[in-house]
Amino acid sequence: MVRTTTDGRVRTLTLDRPESKNAFTPDTASETIEALEAALTDDIRAIVITGDGDAFSAGGDVESMNEREETPLESYTRMSETMNTVIETILSAPVPVIAKVNGDAIGAGTNLVAACDFAIASRDARFGEVFVNVGLIPDSGGTVILPRLVGLRTAKELAMTGKIFDAEEAERLDLINRAVDPDDLEAEVDSLLATLGNRPTQTLALTKRGFHENIHKSLDEGLEYEALLQSLAYGTDAHEEGVSAFLEKRDPEFR
Repeated sequence: MVRTTTDGRVRTLTLDRPESKNAFTPDTASETIEALEAALTDDIRAIVITGDGDAFSAGGDVESMNEREETPLESYTRMSETMNTVIETILSAPVPVIAKVNGDAIGAGTNLVAACDFAIASRDARFGEVFVNVGLIPDSGGTVILPRLVGLRTAKELAMTGKIFDAEEAERLDLINRAVDPDDLEAEVDSLLATLGNRPTQTLALTKRGFHENIHKSLDEGLEYEALLQSLAYGTDAHEEGVSAFLEKRDPEFR
């Protein structure tokens, strides 16, 4: 249900349930966690998440919801151990994670896109916080990440109306980086990967860590933590190489 391929030091995770628009079941979420963790134990510099067929992900599998009989405690445990762990793994991954949105990303699919560091979408993709339509609140990080990307008032509107919106609006709202023509999606993601491949992985990891940690902190705490991370960056080979390359008027060769 999750297919993995490796090209050089880029690992691609493809949600592979095209017959259900790549909707998530607990098993699909568990396989996604395993695939992410496996990528992070290998010598991988970037992770791409995409979907098979004409959709990125339709979100939660409504058919399995209909068959599910759970107590509130069982629901809490399932969410904590499945989609919440998917989102936490993406947010804490020390490498860039890119959503290659090949088609509709609805519900949990929208919030999976929101959790990734970068999101490039086909112009014909659609998005939506449709949880309210089945009597649920946004999950998979929706109440945490979405308002920080699009703003609190807009997040409330999306969540409380369940409206479906297109990729151009998603770009305007900062949910995605760019909407591109379907034929250009592959090249646009490859171009981003090439740029990131020329940047020092350790520096990218520290940058991501700084953004994600400091969004919760006060100004004083944030500046202190930023100084701590920068002190770590100063001690890296990437910093030494970057300074040397600048002084020698050449392109840096980061490892």
